[in-house]
Order: sequence, then C-alpha cells, then structure tokens
Amino acid sequence: MFGEEVAESYLQDLFSHIIYTHDETSLISTYCASISMYPFLINGLKTLGGSSGAPQHIKSFCGGFINLCFLVASQFAGAIATVEFLTYFDHFMRKDYGDDYYLRANEVVDHFTNETILSTIHNYFGQVVYSLNQPAAARGAQSVFWNISYFDEGYFKGVFGDFVFPDGDVPCWESVKWLQKTFMVWFNNERLITPDLTFPVETFSLLDDGKKFVDEESADWVAEMYARKHSFFTYRSGSVDSLASCCRLRNGMEDNAFSYTLGAGGIMTGSKGVCTININRVVQDWYNTSRQTMTLAEYLTPIVNRVHKYLKAHNEIIWDYYRAGLLTVFNAGFIDLDKQYLTVGINGFVEGAEFLGIDIDPFNQEYKDYTKSILGTIAELNKSARAQHVKFNTELVPAESLGVKNAR
Repeated sequence: MFGEEVAESYLQDLFSHIIYTHDETSLISTYCASISMYPFLINGLKTLGGSSGAPQHIKSFCGGFINLCFLVASQFAGAIATVEFLTYFDHFMRKDYGDDYYLRANEVVDHFTNETILSTIHNYFGQVVYSLNQPAAARGAQSVFWNISYFDEGYFKGVFGDFVFPDGDVPCWESVKWLQKTFMVWFNNERLITPDLTFPVETFSLLDDGKKFVDEESADWVAEMYARKHSFFTYRSGSVDSLASCCRLRNGMEDNAFSYTLGAGGIMTGSKGVCTININRVVQDWYNTSRQTMTLAEYLTPIVNRVHKYLKAHNEIIWDYYRAGLLTVFNAGFIDLDKQYLTVGINGFVEGAEFLGIDIDPFNQEYKDYTKSILGTIAELNKSARAQHVKFNTELVPAESLGVKNAR
C-alpha cells in the first residue's frame, strides 16, 4: 500500500521502541470487540458454525451464551464485551418465571431440592462465570477475556429504550436493576470463595449533570459496593452518547475522544488493531535531537502519520479476510467492521513529562501545554485521517506490562 520505505520504517520504529504493536502473533485477528448478541437470539450459534438454535429458555440461554463467548473469543486477540448479557438474562427469567420473578425471589420452585428463584439464578450465574474462567485451547490456554456492563436508569434507557426482543418483549428496567445488584453481590461473595475468578471485568455506567449523579439510587449502590470491597470500574459521563466498551475503548459518538482503561456500555464497537507510541522515547528523542528546530507537536506528527499507515495496512488484511467470508463473527452480524476502531495507543505519557521536569499536576499550565501538544496533536490527526472503512481512536495503554517492556 505504501511502498518499501514505509515497510522499512515500520521495522525501524519497532526495533528502536518508538512503537509497540500488540498481538502481532495473530495477524488475522482483530483486537477486541463489544458484540451485539441479537443474532444469537435469532439464529443461535448456527451462523458461527455451531449447531445450536436460538435459545428459548433461561437454561438454553446460559448454555448457548457460554458457547457463544468461546466461539467469538477464538476470533479475537483481546477482550470481548457482552453489554446485553444481564438484560437478556432478565428477559429469559421473566419468560420462564413471570415478569414479577424478582419480587418472588425466595419462592420455592423445586420442592424436591427446596430451590428458590434466587438460588436458581445463583446456579446459572455460577454456570456461566466458572465456565468462562476456564482455559481455552483456541486462545493459547487462556480463558475468555470477558467484560460486562451495569447501567443506571438513564444509561439503561438510552441504550435499550427502543430495543425489542424477537418475541415482542421489551427490556424491563426494574427487574434488570434488581438483577444487576444481585449479580454484583453474588460475584463479590463468590470471589471470597474462589479468589482467582478474574472475569467478567465489570463496569458501572453513571450519568451526571456536572454537579451530581442523575440516578442517585444507582450512585449510592455503587458506593455501597465499593464499601463492600467489590472490584469494578465506574464510568461517568454527562450524556449517553458517550459510551465505553471492550477493554479500554471509549467511543465518543459525536467526537473522537481519549480513553482510560475501562469496559462500559457501547454495543458493536471495539478495536481492529492497536499500535502504541512510546511517548517517553519520543519525548527524549525530540529533546536530544530536535528541540532547537521544531516543537514537540511538529516532531510527533510524522510518527503518528506513520502509525496511521501501519494500522491502515493491518485494516486491509482484516477486510481481505472478511470479504473472503473467513471472519464469521462479522459475517453473522455480531459486530460491524466499520464500527471498530484502529487504535493509536499511548504509553509513557507521564514519564515523558517527568523527563522534561514538568510537575504532574492538573492545575499546572506547563503540564496542560504538554498534554495538549501530544493528545491534541494526535486527536486532530485522527480526525483528519478518517475515511471510509477507517476511523482512529486513542487509548492510554497501561496493559500487558508495556511500560516495563518500554523501560527495558
């Protein structure tokens, strides 16, 4: 696509540790994804090569969901998020046990075992969570990196307000709210029994108006769960148009935005590939060779432009496989390639400022200027490089011990 010179610059950037390309061992895999589970409700696993039809009850939903996660994760190098998991779980519970099942949680439904509705739910939680924490041969003996989401009322209605299940049912906030709390309590307690339960990674999305949380009940619940020493992310936003999903990805639907490490509520988004810039190395190279002749932003610009080319080339490989029908998750409609980002990662950001002797303080104007020269530059370049089948985002990447790799 770009000639031998750019190919050589890619190798040079890698070997000089200006960049780090994630999961290069799996060239045809996209990186991470937040999937829509709706095709699962229509076709089951058949469009992914499985034999199971669409789930009809909570039992077949949980069993099929486990297989769905393993099938999807085998086609991705990183995380998968199932934002709709608890909303779908609630749908099948209401279908099997009535719309008011959550109000009758202690009702005995199996007199032979004295099992209640609540203990039945706990059993299904255990089936899903323990199954997905098992090693998978298709992922190099790692478990599925699985993310789920919780919502306050405003976020829930923003994401699911127009949603309709295939049988005409619509999501119910009151029962989903109860189910979210039930899962959080169960999972927190379960980790006391089995401390190495890593997944799901949980994120609670909360709306605020700039002064306070809009849904105070949900905010109080989040505070209570933190007080109980539960481990999860909180994602705050002033509007539902800003959603996060997957591992770190935050996608502003109106603006390209920067992101921290979280997994929140976007559906059908994700990253096709991640190439991270070692900002600390770039800053030091600029300081030692070019600070007399150009600004840091001017020095950074051609590096970002090169990274864009590297990611575009990766993108074309993915599209070649998609057009050949080899990426069944995309062909089956669980996610759309055009809704996934090409990710310019950032690592060593703070260390670069420290090298320049800048105080790491949000009220320090020098630190603000440093931040703008890097993040502002990348943001503008990301926007200007957007094209059909190509959109870029930026993540602050602390993962995979990358800081340690770059430091070495």
